Amino acid sequence: MGRRGCRRLCQPSSRGLGLSRIFWDTNLFIYLFEGLGDEAERVVALRRRMIERRDQLLTSTLTLGELLVKPLDAGRTDLARRYTQAMETAAAILSFDRAAALAFAEIRRDRSIRPPDAIQLACAAAAGTDLFLTNDRRLARKHIRGIQFIQSLHEAVL
Repeated sequence: MGRRGCRRLCQPSSRGLGLSRIFWDTNLFIYLFEGLGDEAERVVALRRRMIERRDQLLTSTLTLGELLVKPLDAGRTDLARRYTQAMETAAAILSFDRAAALAFAEIRRDRSIRPPDAIQLACAAAAGTDLFLTNDRRLARKHIRGIQFIQSLHEAVL
């Protein structure tokens, strides 16, 4: 997808005006920004549909940090800035606060959920999310208080 394609799809979040609050796990942003294969096409279609529906896009500060590793590792601070600006424009970026910490503790009682995944789920749960989208099918089978549905990218209805 690259820089040009992201401009259209990184439109401002509707911030409370949308039909649903949808949290994206890091991998969806990687597909969107780096244009990786069939998943990228699916994420682009999903984002277009979200914009049409005026859904609110949510993610966490962990996603932002994970997304910046590759550009910073390559010495591309310009690209890291563009990614940051696109994320801040397109999504509400949730912090890992006290409410998320409490949700994290509850989620981590299930030892099959790794800490980074638990942080993402906790941020989404503390914010009261309608749909948590990930490419991790293992997470899609979980039930987390504060998140109505958890789905794999491949199972998401466009």
